[in-house]
Amino acid sequence: MSVAKVIEICCESPESFEDAIESGIRHAQKTLKHVRGAWVGGQKVEIKDGKITAYRVDLKVTFVLE
Repeated sequence: MSVAKVIEICCESPESFEDAIESGIRHAQKTLKHVRGAWVGGQKVEIKDGKITAYRVDLKVTFVLE
């Protein structure tokens, strides 16, 4: 039997939501072992002078405890 934990992280990218998600997962895997999945809890954009300057996502990352 395995036990998993879920944490929430916020990620940002100037490129896209997809890039923000991928960079968040990459960073989570550097500090957490056994990352098994993630889901997007929310998406936001930052706007300056009528243009999108940042894409932000709230991720819930699941990892299995040792």
